[in-house]
Amino acid sequence: MRPVVREAYRVTREAERGIVMRKAMGRMSCVAMVFMLLLQATVGLAADPTSNDPRTMRFPTVEFNPPDAERVVLENGMVVYLLEDHELPLVTVNATLRTGSWLDPADKVGLAGMTGAVMRTGGSAAMSPDEVDEALEQLAASMSIGFAKESGAASLDVLKKDLRRGLQIFADLLRRPAFEQSRVELAKLQALEGIRRRQDSPGSIVGREFAKLLYGSTHPSARETSVRSIDAITREDLVAFHQRTVHPNGIILGVTGDFEKADMLALLREAFGDWTKGNVPAVTIPAVSETDAKTGLVRFVNKDTSQTHLRVGHLTIKETDPDYVAVAIANDILGGSSFRSRLFNDVRTKRGLAYSVGSGLRASVYDDGVWLMRAETKLSSTQEVVNRFVANMERMRNEPVTDTELEEAKEAYVNSFVFSFTSASSIVGRLMDLEYDGLPKDWLQQIRDKVVKLTKEDIQRAAKAHFNPERLRILAVGSGEALSKVLASFGEVKEITLVPES
Repeated sequence: MRPVVREAYRVTREAERGIVMRKAMGRMSCVAMVFMLLLQATVGLAADPTSNDPRTMRFPTVEFNPPDAERVVLENGMVVYLLEDHELPLVTVNATLRTGSWLDPADKVGLAGMTGAVMRTGGSAAMSPDEVDEALEQLAASMSIGFAKESGAASLDVLKKDLRRGLQIFADLLRRPAFEQSRVELAKLQALEGIRRRQDSPGSIVGREFAKLLYGSTHPSARETSVRSIDAITREDLVAFHQRTVHPNGIILGVTGDFEKADMLALLREAFGDWTKGNVPAVTIPAVSETDAKTGLVRFVNKDTSQTHLRVGHLTIKETDPDYVAVAIANDILGGSSFRSRLFNDVRTKRGLAYSVGSGLRASVYDDGVWLMRAETKLSSTQEVVNRFVANMERMRNEPVTDTELEEAKEAYVNSFVFSFTSASSIVGRLMDLEYDGLPKDWLQQIRDKVVKLTKEDIQRAAKAHFNPERLRILAVGSGEALSKVLASFGEVKEITLVPES
């Protein structure tokens, strides 16, 4: 195809796909709005349609049951979730792969991430990298592959009429990536450039160093790439990592959109059916030593910046802990809900000490969770901000939350429940995540029901058990010696010296 003709063809296909996607987004917005109204009805915001005053409106309770996907297991162990949606001529294929950077060798941190990236960019046994890119461009299809800490992910978005060809390319990259040497070298150069620039941002520094402070610098949840580790990675390492960790019986595939079940299963068996099973690694992330996790620390990083970047917190429970729901709602009231949270109203609104302030809870089923409070503030107000963090945390431990705080937090969570069901793709994605993590299909509903039943006493008990002032680890990134003096009232202060990146 001549260049001018090919460009005209590409623009036409992109326009066609753009129209379809805009319609899809509009449809998702309408669905989300309807679901929100339905869920509000189930938690008591029901209305009398004869009333003109929205404050007195009452609606009858409406039951909401999202569509369920069909689960099929192929002969080679690949799990497939199918949910048809014939509104638009689009098909989305998402894959979750049982692999991840937790498998990186200690001397080659970054191997998993680079493997995922070059699986997409490095071509396949049948097509060069340029041929893959040109074919996807002609199809107006999008495709991605990437490996994170606990899993890998791949996706394909394609028009229905191009599904067979798009699926062939997708399967070829997953099964037989070529890892072309020039693309491996390019990925290494990009990784090295990222390493050289990562000390430029105080926000990036405080996030990375706080993870090390909590987990230890060699833990899979905190370790980071280095010039040495990236230089050590070879194309052969990528090939071996793929062969060792990517197997059909370690993949969960989710397919949504305009297709017929029988036809789709035939296409999937054509693309993946002769791929043989392998030994799939179980996700195993080491726990942090109890002794290390229970001690408080105060550290700072000397960085010439106008703001002190603060993190104050400690390790906490996993998502499967019985107290997880109560801790999540306690965190929401304390600082997770932005404008209505206690930290926001105390530290920012009332005292004007920080523009950005809040708290966060990050938990999974595999790893120790993290609970933290964060802020960016002036050097002169750093000590006061930490004091307010501790005071608000102690208040959560020693006093019950108000009825209004509890109801607002519960209502916000229940209303957010809708966003797990805004589209067929999100419904299937949630089922894939739950199966990958070994959780029941109704896990979200279980969490929602627990939230609805929470009491003030539950919140206080959880805060007292899991917000621990003696375990707080404090990290500040800001101006050196002066910052050290400001932090001295919270314990022995030590400096973290950043290793120069070269």
